Amino acid sequence: MTPVAQESRHGAVAARFRRMVALVKKETFQIVRDPSSIAIGIVLPVVLILLFGYGLSLDVKNVPIAICMEDTSPEAAELSASFRLSPYFNAHIFTSMPEANQAMLKHEIDGIVRIRPDFTRQLSNGDAEVQILVHGTDANRARIIQGYASAAVGQWTARRRAEGETIVGGPVAIQNRIWFNENNDSHYFLVPGLIVLIMTLIGAMLTSLVMAREWERGTLEALFATPVRVDEILLGKTIPYFVLGMIGLLLCILAAQYLFNVPFRGSVLILSGVSMLYLLVALATGLLISSAVKSQFVASQIAVLATFMPALMLSGFLFDLRSMPAAVRMITYILPARYYVALLQTVFLAGDVWSVILPNAAMLALMAVVLLLLTRWITRKRLD
Repeated sequence: MTPVAQESRHGAVAARFRRMVALVKKETFQIVRDPSSIAIGIVLPVVLILLFGYGLSLDVKNVPIAICMEDTSPEAAELSASFRLSPYFNAHIFTSMPEANQAMLKHEIDGIVRIRPDFTRQLSNGDAEVQILVHGTDANRARIIQGYASAAVGQWTARRRAEGETIVGGPVAIQNRIWFNENNDSHYFLVPGLIVLIMTLIGAMLTSLVMAREWERGTLEALFATPVRVDEILLGKTIPYFVLGMIGLLLCILAAQYLFNVPFRGSVLILSGVSMLYLLVALATGLLISSAVKSQFVASQIAVLATFMPALMLSGFLFDLRSMPAAVRMITYILPARYYVALLQTVFLAGDVWSVILPNAAMLALMAVVLLLLTRWITRKRLD
């Protein structure tokens, strides 16, 4: 290459860089001047993480429950104390089943623990039973209450065995341990899933409006009349929102650590890397929608249906994917939020488990490349 050609090439590269910097500055000024962008990018993540973090919990506490004391022995009183002293139950003492049944029908209580009249005699024979009745209108809550009640009875049994009481029931002692969530706190997996929703909102919702806004205002036609290229336009639109998304991620991580005390057992670099990949996917999705649809209202509605709702319902954030029908479960494999939820919950709670990190990160990288190329193809420098 001749010196003249080389100098010309360097000049073209410098000109492209200057144009891209100008576009980034333009979009940054637009974000600063537009209160809605600041609200969605910074204020909304704070509101969501406080609202979901403190308001949404899958833990059940202070359950109103009836203890039907048909046996007044010390053993029965000790068993009822396991429920009365538990933070999970708000125990009410009844002396007959008809009264407890009436309270259950009125939905004044969510369950009944029945200690039968022959409880002490059965206990001495080694075949004592405690009946647990649960209000089943909310099936998930009923299962949780039933599990808590069974655990309370189990703790009472273990305490008697530790005190030297002879309890007939077999030589096997059960020792329970919950890996990665020793406190059995639902916030430990809800807060990482909430980060997915916030990153989806920042990435997809904001960028789904940028190109459509330019079309509606007529400024894109003027931009097309300049030497600026499509790649430069897309980069100029992406970089400011990418920085805004990383600020939102930082706010979420700080809230997870210092507000909700969610353990972080993985690497900050890995968390940052996979979050960047997902943010690129979300930004590319928003730009693709915005380039294809020239109306801000339509683009925002499509973004909600195509990104936020699947991230909320089909990512594993709230509902176990394995319990879904096979057809719905197959759809989740094309949703990037599914892979990001798995990555966040693993990095936060389990650590750097590479057998989980590598395949999920590879899927996000593949999706980012495909969506960016598709956005580049659909965004053409022409007026239709």
